[in-house]
Amino acid sequence: MIADSNSDIAWHRVQLKKNRHAVKALETVRFTVGEMSGSTGQTQKTIAGLKRKIAESERCIAAHERQTRRPLATDLKVSPA
Repeated sequence: MIADSNSDIAWHRVQLKKNRHAVKALETVRFTVGEMSGSTGQTQKTIAGLKRKIAESERCIAAHERQTRRPLATDLKVSPA
């Protein structure tokens, strides 16, 4: 992974990884064990909140990458023969 000089972007990358792992774990438990019959959908609310945070982090990272990446077309220059 790319090292980030911007600490906000580095934080978002860490949160993205952490939240994706948490969603995966919650969904795995929900499908293997099932929802409790008396639950109020707290697991679904938690998963929805984590997915919202994931989307926010992805937007921040994408915006940063659009601003800082150099054009890739410069890498494909063909030298004259």
